[in-house]
Amino acid sequence: MTMLKKVLLWAVGGVVAVAGGLLGWVLLTWDRVHDDVPIPALEASGDPAVIERGRYLVRGPSHCSVCHMNNLAEVMRSEAGEELPLRGGLEFPIDPLAVFYTANLTPDPDTGIGRYTDGQLFRMLRHNVKPDGRASLAPLMPFANMADDDLVAIVSYLRTGEPVRTEVPAARWTLMGKAISALVRPAAFQPVLGHSPPALAPPQEATVERGGYLANSVANCVGCHSPIDLATGDMTGPAFSGNGLGEPSMIDPNVMLRMPNLTPDPGGVLARFPSEDVWIRRFRAGRVVQASIMPWGPYSNMSDEDLRAIYRYLNSLDPVANDVGPTVERISR
Repeated sequence: MTMLKKVLLWAVGGVVAVAGGLLGWVLLTWDRVHDDVPIPALEASGDPAVIERGRYLVRGPSHCSVCHMNNLAEVMRSEAGEELPLRGGLEFPIDPLAVFYTANLTPDPDTGIGRYTDGQLFRMLRHNVKPDGRASLAPLMPFANMADDDLVAIVSYLRTGEPVRTEVPAARWTLMGKAISALVRPAAFQPVLGHSPPALAPPQEATVERGGYLANSVANCVGCHSPIDLATGDMTGPAFSGNGLGEPSMIDPNVMLRMPNLTPDPGGVLARFPSEDVWIRRFRAGRVVQASIMPWGPYSNMSDEDLRAIYRYLNSLDPVANDVGPTVERISR
């Protein structure tokens, strides 16, 4: 064997060894357990007023009642106002990283939240750490900065639901998703720590403060209507300035959706709503574009005060010129 062949064999062997070692390290380290993340000192309440507030949040601005359905047919029934059990199982593909399934939020003792303590549920909502100690995908549960009293209201309401036994599949990660989780460690895949959420939510009044709280920490307008790196969850431009990347609709995969600019720039969507009353009438109309992934049903249930608050907050933002392109586009196949 010539010296050149020996060198090539050693080089190939070295590459294979490094690749194998890296693959082994990824498979051993991507799925971390975060049992060191503290349990929030919060407890569910039996107060009817607290439970009713939780119902408003779950079936309204926080729109849990849309995501935690089992299939698209249930999503549309919930959108139309039917108060279905939040039994979970809805598939959320995050290409090319993973496929997630929403959790069973009914108090079933075997497959739902009846298995878990209040503290475990509050840790999931506040810190993005599931009861098994593993981190979820933070942008899918963006309630880390929700006020303590609203978190208590939500869990209190969920505890009163009808138990429904529904086995929900575990998330299915691709090798790319596992590698990104292990090597890049994007914030979206990690526990949410170091933040200081308020103890009390702003009063339900039509104020800029209340609107900012809802748009950022409850209704998650900021998550959809901002430019986001889908691989990491990091924001790549000004908040609320729209997202022009485009993605197929979960309701109609033949339709491409882009999220409009919500800042008060003349080219943004707010220009279509010259007054608060016009804004409220649009939300009361509910779903108009059938392929839209916006949870129009829950949002149409929001109070006038909360809708006015969001409108006032968005109009208080600095205008950002960002043309995201057509917000609804038919895909040619």
